[in-house]
Amino acid sequence: MSAISPSRKGSLAFWQSLGRRSLGYWLIFPALLVILGLNLYPTIQGILTSFTNQSLIDPGHSLYIGLDNYFKLLKEPVFQVALAHSLELTFFAVVLQVILGLVMAHLLIQKVPGIHFFRSVAMITWVLPIIASVVMFRFLTLPSYGLINILLRDVGLGHLARNWFGDEKFAFPLVLIMHLWRNVPFYSIAFMAAMQAIPVDLYEAARIDGAGDWRQFWFVTLPNLRYIILVMVVLHVTFTFNNFDFVFLSTGGGPVNATEVLPTYIYKQAWNGYALGYASAGGAVMLVILVVLVLVCNKFIKGLSEQ
Repeated sequence: MSAISPSRKGSLAFWQSLGRRSLGYWLIFPALLVILGLNLYPTIQGILTSFTNQSLIDPGHSLYIGLDNYFKLLKEPVFQVALAHSLELTFFAVVLQVILGLVMAHLLIQKVPGIHFFRSVAMITWVLPIIASVVMFRFLTLPSYGLINILLRDVGLGHLARNWFGDEKFAFPLVLIMHLWRNVPFYSIAFMAAMQAIPVDLYEAARIDGAGDWRQFWFVTLPNLRYIILVMVVLHVTFTFNNFDFVFLSTGGGPVNATEVLPTYIYKQAWNGYALGYASAGGAVMLVILVVLVLVCNKFIKGLSEQ
């Protein structure tokens, strides 16, 4: 039997090692191909369409017009209003969801009788379909038969009764409240699970050093939650900024653009105004803003964790 030369042995070992290291990549390659096909191609196609005057009236014919759609978009007053509303809704929704989620998680982690029941029902608002949540809020705020207006009349505050979703001052806060009502329990369950994984020894050491409840939360609990907070913030920045359902189903962007956000504005331009190229430009702007928001959130949370 002939001996194998050292160079051949080294080559064989290299290819075996390469095969073992690349096995995982080959296993995820089919799924990665599907994801890229379903996400990357529409994204690239949308960006290319944004440089044309393509219309749904005659989708087969379009002309390259450069950056005209983007210039028109930035000059459009309704787009500016929708962009401001999207940023405001994203900021206030995510910040309040984190704060209220931490408070609710702290309550759910307490060892009191019946706490398991409350933990079980806490996620009901999150698992409900968005349309069911919107319909419920619409019924609660009906001008004549809504529960809120009925209660106001019963306690002698009938002058405050109104069509809540039809009021320019209250429609946007109601959209924000729907976001909070749906997502805060999800935050709380995620934070509660992370809190339960924090070693008890850290709290005991903090108490020995004289730390009270607030300092234990600030210096023990919060640093150990930084990664789950980062994940939740990034997920819900993208979810809230992209969210179409709550606004479209509750107000449609009204009254008088009081709740108009970028997803509903782009939808109307594409399907009501038939301006597919113009709407694609709006989608491209949304993509850029989302990437920037995620990077800012990531940097901010990492900065807090370093402190």
